Amino acid sequence: MKSIVIFVTVCAMLLLQFVQATAADILVIGVAPHTSARIILEMYQPLRLHLEKSLGMPVDIVTATDFNAFARRGLAQEFDVAITTGQQARLLQVDAGYQPLVTYKADFKAVALVPSTAHYRSAADLKGKTALGLSPTSQVTVWGQHWLADNSLQGMPIKYVSASDSVAHLLVAGEAAVGFTSLANYQKLPLDLRGKLHLFAQSKSMPGRVYMLNKRRAALKKKIEVALRGFAASAEGKQYFNSNKLEGYRLLKRDELKSMDHFAEEVRKVLASEK
Repeated sequence: MKSIVIFVTVCAMLLLQFVQATAADILVIGVAPHTSARIILEMYQPLRLHLEKSLGMPVDIVTATDFNAFARRGLAQEFDVAITTGQQARLLQVDAGYQPLVTYKADFKAVALVPSTAHYRSAADLKGKTALGLSPTSQVTVWGQHWLADNSLQGMPIKYVSASDSVAHLLVAGEAAVGFTSLANYQKLPLDLRGKLHLFAQSKSMPGRVYMLNKRRAALKKKIEVALRGFAASAEGKQYFNSNKLEGYRLLKRDELKSMDHFAEEVRKVLASEK
């Protein structure tokens, strides 16, 4: 009887190890929720398929309900690769040991949008109004808060929405006076919707979406880098870059993410306040 119990125990342990090993063989890529989950899954499908073929392993694309949740999940080591904007990339690098892989060649800028029918002439005209952002830890929202403060509009109420296109639609509907999004997402809006908005202000170029590798996947770094270069050279990759106005991949400059230290600290404060 004792030998049977030992045999069953050993089998159970081996089964558990097999399940864990199988789970570990799935590369989980987390994409920050800059738009709806449906669009993110569609947008990154070509990359997912290319990586699966190049790496010879299953690849999952996941996102989160908002930027705050995404940051928490990244810090909890839930992603093998995190694709997120500069301030969260820096946070994951410093606080969770992620390593930068690549970013996009296209400049990343945050923009302040207003309805084209509003005829605001200066930031002072926005006094007493309401703003729209993606979440307190979204890079475009953090920049927007700084922009408001620089224009003596600190304390302006900010409503948070789930996606950049929602910012545009709500502005046109008169739900707010100003909204913050990225220049790339503004440029991707349908022409008729974009025509109803005015680009009121924009940031200097900042580190945009950065691919960050979890330290537990360090052994795969070279293979992933080769796979990303292969994707960039493929017809599918070129179409992906063109349709999303990203221009291709590039390596990050030395200490480039350090420029986001101040923004990363603000993300830490927001996350700490939610505990």
